[in-house]
Amino acid sequence: MTREVAGGALPAEHQLRWGDQVAGVRETGATLRRYAAGGRELVDGFPRRGWSQDGRGQLLLPWPNRVRDGRYRFGELEHQLPLSEPERGNAIHGLTRWLPWQAGRSESDRLLLTCQVQPQPGYPFWLELEAEYRLGPGGLRVDIRAVNLGAVPAPFGAGAHPYLTLGDSPVDDLVLLLPAHSRLKTDLRGIPDGEPVAVEGSEYDFRSGRAVGSLRLDTAFTGLPGGEGWEASLEDPRAPGRLRLWADAAFGYVMAYTGDGVGDPARRRRGLALEPMTCAPDAYNNGLGLLTLPPGGSISASWGLVYER
Repeated sequence: MTREVAGGALPAEHQLRWGDQVAGVRETGATLRRYAAGGRELVDGFPRRGWSQDGRGQLLLPWPNRVRDGRYRFGELEHQLPLSEPERGNAIHGLTRWLPWQAGRSESDRLLLTCQVQPQPGYPFWLELEAEYRLGPGGLRVDIRAVNLGAVPAPFGAGAHPYLTLGDSPVDDLVLLLPAHSRLKTDLRGIPDGEPVAVEGSEYDFRSGRAVGSLRLDTAFTGLPGGEGWEASLEDPRAPGRLRLWADAAFGYVMAYTGDGVGDPARRRRGLALEPMTCAPDAYNNGLGLLTLPPGGSISASWGLVYER
């Protein structure tokens, strides 16, 4: 593994290698900037001298997705988070995306990063977080762990935000297999509205695999297989190879986003964000999948990418 700081002006990045696989992981946010295998770029990341727009490759802690109005009640207290999605009036994707993570154990094919979330307005809880990236015969593996260092219980959720790609093909041409039996309907602010809806017979049914087509996705799915976890995959019918995203049973939700609203119009629908999440959007209010970590309590969750030629 190599650690690069270009001219001392950019955030430190670690280069992991195993066989023909290479990954670039930023210390800022413990962000997966790049992942390639077999000479093929598999995440639509960002340039070495760029930054993570639209959540590209970021970890989403201590909640993924949105909190309506940034406001929630936990125990007997009301909390107000900063509105990090002001155009919709939400707090989005947690508190660690722009924090510096500290590099710990590192080898050529693995990297451990750690970070603490200190008590603060809106989230007066104290967490220690770990993220380990590993390359090997099973592709890329990401292990996330959270420990409550505080004296009171803490609400918690985890997610990740990779944009998956198979080269130059737009999202429309890719065949998505997603074993989710239901989805969450949302309002215009991206907040769940009502009970989960079965996907069977609808345009959101990807259980047998089909082309994304022109469908605009910014959709949270659930009803995923239990047991040891679940897998989704992308294929380009015009080229060999399949990209699999797997997640363990801790991730009971997944967000699919076709990138129609990303900041750079030239990058829209270029990568499909498949975001494993331990909880639903607005879980701090609706409680769907929300975890409560007691003092000293911990949670671990793992996901990864595998490219099959």
